[in-house]
Amino acid sequence: MDIRIENILKRQRRFFDTGATKSYGFRMEALRRLEQAMNRYEKEMILALKRDLNKSPSESYMAEIGLVKSELSFVKKHLHQWMTPKRAVTPLTQFPAESCLYHEPYGTTLIMAPWNYPVLLCLDPLIDAIGAGNCVVLKPSAYAPNVSGVLKQMLEDIYPSKYAAVVEGGRAANEELLEQRFDKIFFTGSVSVGKLVMEKAAKNLTPVTLELGGKSPCIIDESADLLLAAKRIAFGKLLNCGQTCIAPDYLLVHKKIKNTFLACLKRELIQMAGEDIRNNPNYPKMINEKHFKRVKELMKGEKVYYGGRCVESSLQIEPTILDEVTLNAPAMQEEIFGPILPVVTFETREELEAVIHHFEKPLAFYLFTQNKGMEAWALRRFSFGGGCINDTILHLTTPYMPFGGVGNSGMGGYHGKAGFETFSHKKSIVKKGRLLDNPVRYAPYKEWKDKVIRLFL
Repeated sequence: MDIRIENILKRQRRFFDTGATKSYGFRMEALRRLEQAMNRYEKEMILALKRDLNKSPSESYMAEIGLVKSELSFVKKHLHQWMTPKRAVTPLTQFPAESCLYHEPYGTTLIMAPWNYPVLLCLDPLIDAIGAGNCVVLKPSAYAPNVSGVLKQMLEDIYPSKYAAVVEGGRAANEELLEQRFDKIFFTGSVSVGKLVMEKAAKNLTPVTLELGGKSPCIIDESADLLLAAKRIAFGKLLNCGQTCIAPDYLLVHKKIKNTFLACLKRELIQMAGEDIRNNPNYPKMINEKHFKRVKELMKGEKVYYGGRCVESSLQIEPTILDEVTLNAPAMQEEIFGPILPVVTFETREELEAVIHHFEKPLAFYLFTQNKGMEAWALRRFSFGGGCINDTILHLTTPYMPFGGVGNSGMGGYHGKAGFETFSHKKSIVKKGRLLDNPVRYAPYKEWKDKVIRLFL
């Protein structure tokens, strides 16, 4: 047993029990400290992202640091309103009384983050947990060691470990953390590990939020604006070199426009990544050799429409379009998590349904169409975490809507108010008046009381 982890939890429980984290002033000060630290450590985070994933400064800010700052600003602006008890309707049967909902923090929370967006997916839920008044143990991924080190240094600079602590390490540290009793666990990662997290949490009846993944479809029908679709799909797939849980995983392209669309997509991929990725200093890499080899294997035996080249020395894989892919292909057996786009064609809605329903409910869903009927049908027919019509990725970036999965792609949501609520328990309170006391509810029960009860219930 790791005594250090056990001691951190003991100190956090004692500190939470003092009630210090529950005040508005304390929470706002904690958020302000994080905001200031983000500015101080911004260059170090950008350098760490470059070392771990070869992300460019622009992508690092746009897809990670800038989104964290946006979440911080949004939570600070609305926190007081969210914390204020909310009046609820009181049934006539309880008159005279008042009903209120209070949001209270869970207590000690565990946030387990992945390697693909190591800044964003550590700090976004941390902001929500702090805003909700919790103590936090943050576990960054060991696969992104440079970012993990910067986050540990930054958070130790601004918070005592009895309030917010960073635990580094690999599988052993993860296993030890999951053996502890937390009041809330927030996990982002693979489906297989998510199931393990839920199993461990069940022993202590600990509530969990799981942000997982899956094979997110991207439909391009015959009415779509093909040039715009190609540009926005290329953006969504090339972001972090496809190592994005909501990246378009495979394309469902209408047979009539497939050739034209693939030509447009190829042109956009070249425009954004370059004709030779070896000459692009900002082209991201696979996180490690294991993932590089896994993604490379998914292309074996397939018809490559464009791309396919791999640079083993730098762990980079060229943007790749696989044409005429079947559901039995290796790339269709798992979430790709790399810069490969398999293409499946369709002609009818029935064919679309057969392919999409072949897989578990996805985290994201993308549809490119100008047909309002098609849009309405797809939104009504398919279940998924969230998505976009005529774009990709953007639904992740707004604090006004929850982000999360459904079924195999996860449970629970966060961002903005949804994140505050994810890390809060809604406590229902009825404050009863003393002057009137309805005798109907008290025994002994008689016929006239039964009639009154049935009248109101």
